[in-house]
Amino acid sequence: MDRVALRGLKARGHHGVFPKEREEGQTFIVDLVLGLDTRPAAADDDLAKTVHYGIVAEEVVAVVEGEPVNLIETLAERIAQTCLKHEGVQEVEVCLHKPDAPITVPFDDVTVTITRSRV
Repeated sequence: MDRVALRGLKARGHHGVFPKEREEGQTFIVDLVLGLDTRPAAADDDLAKTVHYGIVAEEVVAVVEGEPVNLIETLAERIAQTCLKHEGVQEVEVCLHKPDAPITVPFDDVTVTITRSRV
């Protein structure tokens, strides 16, 4: 399986269990790796035979900016399901970053990584 990766998609969302997170929102960063067969697109040089990563990026940002959820695990699942709606995408790895998580000690990042497939 071939891979198409999108790294560092940024969007502001209002996800979290604390009222301040819901009210003020924060930046979330998404890394995606889409698994698909790119040979048909390459053979014909045809965008219609692969995944349009620009559209995927817009859809993922819309999910992050959309309906709030408590857990980043839930948000990651919604992002994965959005990616799998694209016909050629057989598998997706989502790494969701929450760099401004409300943690009381110094840290660099909080991430949840999931892999989902059609099977």
